[in-house]
Amino acid sequence: MKNLRLKAARAAMDLSQQQLADMVGVSRQTISSIEKGDYNPSIKLCIAICKVLDRTLDQLFWEE
Repeated sequence: MKNLRLKAARAAMDLSQQQLADMVGVSRQTISSIEKGDYNPSIKLCIAICKVLDRTLDQLFWEE
């Protein structure tokens, strides 16, 4: 399942995939894979992404 909320939150902060990846310590490909729904990140990575994007886990990763 694509994570469009992550992509939208990243875009709202005017961050590229590479910039977000650098901020959380992963590759750009990892961020791309999360956004495409091809990779299920660890809770540690989810929390790091949430902190950078100033969002909660529910806002970015909870399936509705």
